[in-house]
Amino acid sequence: MLNRRHIRVKVMQTIYAMGCKEKNDLQVEGKFVNDSIAQVYNLYLLMLDMMVEVHAFAKAHSEKVSKKILATEEDKNPNTKFIENEVLVKLSDNALLQDELDKRKLKNWRMDDEYVAVIYNELVESELYDAYMNNEEAGFKSAKNFIIKWYTELIAPNDKLYDYIEDNRLTWIDDLPIVNMAILKRLQKVKPNSPESLFLPSLFKNDDDRGFSIELLERTVSNSVFLSDEIEKNTPNWDKERIADVDFVLIKMALCEFLKFPSIPVKATINEYLEIAKEYSTPKSSIFINGILDKLVKEYEKGNKFMKEGRGLE
Repeated sequence: MLNRRHIRVKVMQTIYAMGCKEKNDLQVEGKFVNDSIAQVYNLYLLMLDMMVEVHAFAKAHSEKVSKKILATEEDKNPNTKFIENEVLVKLSDNALLQDELDKRKLKNWRMDDEYVAVIYNELVESELYDAYMNNEEAGFKSAKNFIIKWYTELIAPNDKLYDYIEDNRLTWIDDLPIVNMAILKRLQKVKPNSPESLFLPSLFKNDDDRGFSIELLERTVSNSVFLSDEIEKNTPNWDKERIADVDFVLIKMALCEFLKFPSIPVKATINEYLEIAKEYSTPKSSIFINGILDKLVKEYEKGNKFMKEGRGLE
């Protein structure tokens, strides 16, 4: 579910924060990175659980309305298409998902159920809901298309939900785009016979990715003086005092990958850090960083300092 760019961002944020502290403990900072990455999965589970809770809210609301003393014929015989949506039922009946939520004690929408009501009310007042409920088309494909549109158009961009996520855990704002993408991929893949595990993907693609964050953090921090010297030595016109702190961290991380991670291609490293700079630093940072990295690459190629192997040779 996580890609390496997002892992790099987590490491960058940690190293940047370390620069603002008087004392740092690398072991403590490594635990912080791991915890921050683990929280991505918690957010993923909560966003899935929002749909489950809205489904439960809709069922409870329908039952309550049908029992009104002055219930109308429509109240007594409501349109149950949303409640019977096959994808929602599949999510709501997913025992593995509920076990994971319970294990992590993720009860946010039970404790802050007003957000469930907000999402539900916005849905039932939407043209999307009206069109779906009045469309005679049935079947799993129709149910799935509706859920995908609901998540894309109404849940993912909801401002109140966004504010809640930001207030609950600041790092979740950076995680939300990748979480939304992961959920949409799961929804696009779901079929009537899909196993419950479909909605519980691995956080990391492989073991290499699992260990990458700590390796990158430790190697960058432990070689910080050496990396700074390498940059200054190969860029005589470079003024450390005039560079943005985030840019300096990104350049050191990229240089660390050049020299300490033989399996990562140089081009991949450059492209990743330029994209991160565009999102997290100044408007001109990517141009500045590209210039420095390009110069360093030429110097290392000339001195035959790259020790790349495997994919790193690409």
